[in-house]
Amino acid sequence: MKILVLSFYYQPDLCAGSFRTTALVNELRQVVPPGSHIDVVTTLPNRYRSFSAEAPEVDIEQDVALRRIALPPHKSGMGDQAKAFMVFAWQARRHCASREYDLVFATSSRLMTAVLGAWVARRQRAILYLDIRDIFVDTIKDVLPGRLVWFVKPLFSFCERWAISRADRVNLVSEGFKGYFTSRYPAGRFSYFTNGIDDEFISAAALSSDNAASRGDRPLAVLYAGNIGEGQGLHAILPALAKRMGDGFIFRVIGDGGRKEALVGAVKAAGVGNVELLPPMKRNELIAAYQAADILFLHLNDYDAFKKVLPSKIFEYAAMGKPIWAGVAGYAADFLGKEVANSAVFHPCDAESAAKAFTALELGTASRQEFLEKYARGNISRRMAEEIVATERVGP
Repeated sequence: MKILVLSFYYQPDLCAGSFRTTALVNELRQVVPPGSHIDVVTTLPNRYRSFSAEAPEVDIEQDVALRRIALPPHKSGMGDQAKAFMVFAWQARRHCASREYDLVFATSSRLMTAVLGAWVARRQRAILYLDIRDIFVDTIKDVLPGRLVWFVKPLFSFCERWAISRADRVNLVSEGFKGYFTSRYPAGRFSYFTNGIDDEFISAAALSSDNAASRGDRPLAVLYAGNIGEGQGLHAILPALAKRMGDGFIFRVIGDGGRKEALVGAVKAAGVGNVELLPPMKRNELIAAYQAADILFLHLNDYDAFKKVLPSKIFEYAAMGKPIWAGVAGYAADFLGKEVANSAVFHPCDAESAAKAFTALELGTASRQEFLEKYARGNISRRMAEEIVATERVGP
């Protein structure tokens, strides 16, 4: 069996798509029939300009060939991202042109990797399995200017319909996506394998310390780690919340992204001195930062599209046993309420709501063993890998 894996991100890049795909490939290697081969086509690390990691362009093992495509320098703007993807798509097509595959797997947050996967699978007459991590068509109406949305949304709607209708199976990373996709594609075959908790965080969970007893007079350390983009909307909540909570709190932000400058400007405009911005860091350093924090902070902007998503960061945070302070709505809010003990949800972009929600948190570290067992990445990836290999063609 010959399998092609398309993913814009792969380790050692720092993002949910990278960690998800790497874990899945490791599991695919265990479940494919003897004599199978997996081609992984991805990019050289490029998620953050402020974080660089060395990785070979070609990495070949007995059953896996990894090809990383070099991208031009780019920022997080839509124009730069589009140019970077065009380079990736062009090089990926060239790479696949002289090869044959039985199955194409494409994991996609911004839709176009799914479209690329559908194009390759059609040319190869291969089975197509898509992993959808975001509803791009639903999101662009909230994050792009109105005139631009009027122009591009019909185009992306067509691309989505073209890709999804050609897939033999589609995995949706959040069950919050279910209504959107099943109403538009009633003939589709959908699965729901979420993100999960990587082994590093499961191991670290047992070592997380309870800082509450030893805190003394120091400020409560509130940590956010991840992308700083329009979707996270940190610029719309942190300055006001930091001012509202006062000097008894220190808000630390680890990450980078297209709205970092907006966050820096908003913090300066608010005149607050209890917000620290730190660059992206490697996972072992990030885990240490989680363990040192008193509270883990999560936020999504107040857009309707984000009521359907399930942030991957929830799984990392929950593993650490720390209180979780989350500005989310819709499916993510319901998930936290049902699955994650000692989490407090507030309305996005509302500092007063956040302050009120904080009073429901209990300081200290507590085990979430049932959650760890249910959402271990290895278990989820193994079940997903088995389904991918077993996928059968739909129609001719």
